Amino acid sequence: MLGKVKKLCNPHQNLLSCVRNLTATEVSTALRPFYFSVHPDLFGRYPRERATNESSLQQLSSVLANLQAAKPIRPMQLHFYVKDKTQSQVSFRLIHVYIRERDIRSAVITILKSCGLPTDYVDSIVTPAETVESDQYKIRYKNDIDLTKVNKNHPIYAHVIMQKKMKEAQEALNPNRGEAYREEIKRLRESITECFGLREIRWECGWNDTHFRGCLLSFKSLVEHHPEIMHKLKGRILVFSFFTGVSLDGHIMLYSGEVRYNWLDFLKNLSKYDTALTRIPAFEKSLSHVLRNIKIGRRKFMPKIVAGAYEENLRQITTSLSDYRGRKPFPKEWPESLSDYEIVVETEAGPLMVSPTGQFIVPATLPGEILVNFITKNLEEAGKKNGEYQSNKYLERYLIEKCLVEFQLAALNKEDNVTPDLMIQCCKKLLDNKEDLEQYTKNLRINVSTYYSVLSDGIVCIPWNFNL
Repeated sequence: MLGKVKKLCNPHQNLLSCVRNLTATEVSTALRPFYFSVHPDLFGRYPRERATNESSLQQLSSVLANLQAAKPIRPMQLHFYVKDKTQSQVSFRLIHVYIRERDIRSAVITILKSCGLPTDYVDSIVTPAETVESDQYKIRYKNDIDLTKVNKNHPIYAHVIMQKKMKEAQEALNPNRGEAYREEIKRLRESITECFGLREIRWECGWNDTHFRGCLLSFKSLVEHHPEIMHKLKGRILVFSFFTGVSLDGHIMLYSGEVRYNWLDFLKNLSKYDTALTRIPAFEKSLSHVLRNIKIGRRKFMPKIVAGAYEENLRQITTSLSDYRGRKPFPKEWPESLSDYEIVVETEAGPLMVSPTGQFIVPATLPGEILVNFITKNLEEAGKKNGEYQSNKYLERYLIEKCLVEFQLAALNKEDNVTPDLMIQCCKKLLDNKEDLEQYTKNLRINVSTYYSVLSDGIVCIPWNFNL
């Protein structure tokens, strides 16, 4: 800890800078091309690359939040996979983003340049001249002497800077800071829900509480300036997520990285998206009928999709199966009914697999014959995995509750890609090492993931297969 304070208090560093920080909206706009290049949904068939990008995006979110708040960060290297669009076959390029900047503008430029993306937007944002004076950049010694223009080599200046940085370090380590954010988020959630008639507000994009707070404030301001859209929100569930649209559950999804204008355009045309939602049950029933009454499910532990896109996916795969049935019958080894099994239809980028929960996960563009052969080969495995999942989910729930009590945790959550069997392993390992861990866990908020990190709101992320 002493080493960290010494590093923060280095008087030879450029501690003052009259450069305006980018706003949260400007950061989101500048990095949109980057997010579109590395978004985990682009790697549906490639779990290793997807997991790498998910983990790095989580850490990047925390880094950007700290820089936005002018807090110090440790230099770190993040790794992202980017699809190579110049190749005829699918290939990936691994890029390394090394962030050591002390201001958000420089960090954003570094991220964009690492991917070979233009920085024109950031360059176009005017930076105030270094001679600009304001209260924001003035430093006073004991609220009396204005040291703004004092030579930085002056001993008094160095003393004041050291005090200032030590205070910032103490605030950054303050355990109550994360709790204060959560209290404000709770207040904003309740206020917005009540004022606009929403049923609930959810946060499902995986970023930290600082970003959630910013989204709530932006949404509140948007509706207050455009009250004509308020009636569209009544009785609905609002979810800040990785895309904008209406989910299969009828929830209003807003991409947390988008500008408010896009949110407004979507909300004004909400009825068009709702219309697609009403047609989905008929498409699901049609697919189930073609495939011997199989259940049509939605993929567990994965992000939601837009209703309109899902409708087209169902239409496409139903047509492929109908064409197959016009040429051949289903295999003789199939049971008369597939009602004990479940199929999930995804986009063309989705995987072809049996999920850990026993579902058949298939891309919408799969030809009928390949789909039938895949189901034939995996009927036994799907049944076995489904049975294990039904048993595991109750054991998982029990172990989570036990960990909360035994370790006196404030919260124990997991990310969507951590399945029940992995969470069970994690909880058992925690309990097996209770004597070594319990002294550190009181009132801690733990999120089980695939990486180690401490988010700016105090949440501790650990991988499900952590090492002591």
